[in-house]
Amino acid sequence: MMGEAERIFTTLQSQDDLTFLLHVLAFAAWKHHKQRRSEADQSAHINHPIALACLLAGCGIKDRVTLAAALLHDTFEETDATEPDLRAVFGIEITDTVLELTDDKALKKADKKQFQIERAMQLSPRAKLVKLADKICNLRDVTYTPPVGWSLEQKRDYFDWAKAVVDRMRGTHDRLESLFDVEYARRP
Repeated sequence: MMGEAERIFTTLQSQDDLTFLLHVLAFAAWKHHKQRRSEADQSAHINHPIALACLLAGCGIKDRVTLAAALLHDTFEETDATEPDLRAVFGIEITDTVLELTDDKALKKADKKQFQIERAMQLSPRAKLVKLADKICNLRDVTYTPPVGWSLEQKRDYFDWAKAVVDRMRGTHDRLESLFDVEYARRP
């Protein structure tokens, strides 16, 4: 007899891409529903994963695994979602891509940042696309709606760190890399 998780997974996998991605979005929104961004307006956190997915789709990325990973990329770091949760509902490919994008919470902040730089070129093609979109969206956020209390130096450090990560992934997607370069040119 099929368990509830297997039934949900089987049902989701048989759906068309739009319906599937709306289910992914609903899951991500449910998991992030209490979270706010750190800018002055404290917008809903879910706006960030949505921005990544929209950016990727706008750049011609139609792969449902990549778009789902973009919507879910912060779930392990920012919510109570677990690897078994995602595997049961969304399968191995999506979960593995999200895991690639997840920082190790046990590391100190400086070590997490260094690890992202070092690991960037080893990411799967899907994870690289999501990482590029994440860095583009984050630079836009730091430029237009920075976290409350960030100094000019913190903003510049973030830009330079993001560039170090992206530089390790060059050759992944010309349009995304060009968009990153446009955002980086706005470095404060």
